[in-house]
Amino acid sequence: MMNYQFRKKPVVIEAFHYTPDNAQNRGVWPNWLLEAMSAPAGDVGSFVTVLAGTKEFAAAIVTLEGPLQVSWGDWIIRGVKGELYPCKPDIFSETYEVAAS
Repeated sequence: MMNYQFRKKPVVIEAFHYTPDNAQNRGVWPNWLLEAMSAPAGDVGSFVTVLAGTKEFAAAIVTLEGPLQVSWGDWIIRGVKGELYPCKPDIFSETYEVAAS
């Protein structure tokens, strides 16, 4: 019989809450996100902010599958292999908790 249920392995990820306040204060940005912003636009792993007047989304992350939009309030996750991707706040709170240090 085939098993169709799986439990997510307990791994620790890094994440940054992308809010308008955090976006304005680069002093709170993690180094990995600053490096992604310095990467050439369009390269996989690059992070590009959008003009402040854009209401649909605030930034974009280029992944192997193409660019993904980052909306205000999304979490930007750095995965176990260093990959970046956005996560909606409700999914983030259901999936992750603060890791013990």
